[in-house]
Amino acid sequence: MAYVNKARPYKKEYQQQKERKELPFRMERQTARRAMDAKGINRKGKDIDHTVPLSKGGSNAPSNLNLKSPSSNRSFSRNSDGSVKINKPKKKKLT
Repeated sequence: MAYVNKARPYKKEYQQQKERKELPFRMERQTARRAMDAKGINRKGKDIDHTVPLSKGGSNAPSNLNLKSPSSNRSFSRNSDGSVKINKPKKKKLT
């Protein structure tokens, strides 16, 4: 653990996130976490799953959020850019 004996430099990390233009994406994910925490939902050991992913235009509305185990939430097939592929059922061949 990196910050066992010293305080974590939150301000420095925030500035680094801004410089990398990482902040908007991180803030979107944190919004969902804060909403569940405000409702008093215990999400320890679970991931917040967006039914419609943020990368596909989903929102942080409560109707779009579910709690899942990390293994089931992270098992979707992904595109080369890391976004979730659209899962389409395979077409059956007519014989």
